[in-house]
Amino acid sequence: MVRRKEIRTRGKFSFSRYFQRFKEGDNVAVVREVSLVASFPKRLQGRTGVVIGKRGKSYIVKIKDQAKPKDYLIAPVHLKKIKQIEKVQ
Repeated sequence: MVRRKEIRTRGKFSFSRYFQRFKEGDNVAVVREVSLVASFPKRLQGRTGVVIGKRGKSYIVKIKDQAKPKDYLIAPVHLKKIKQIEKVQ
């Protein structure tokens, strides 16, 4: 997990990531923005989930934590949209 940013990017974050929008059903990865305080446990860094809805400025993301699916409220700056690869059988 990244604990520090490069010296020239300390304290900065991308406005495009801060104001990004997601739809219900989008697959997202949790990528913690180090320069902002995260409101979710550190163990969720790198996990993937599905956007269920929106509450205020944050998104409700369903993530499987250990063996149980749980809902987390995560700001969009900490999320990254990913493509879901279809399994071929």
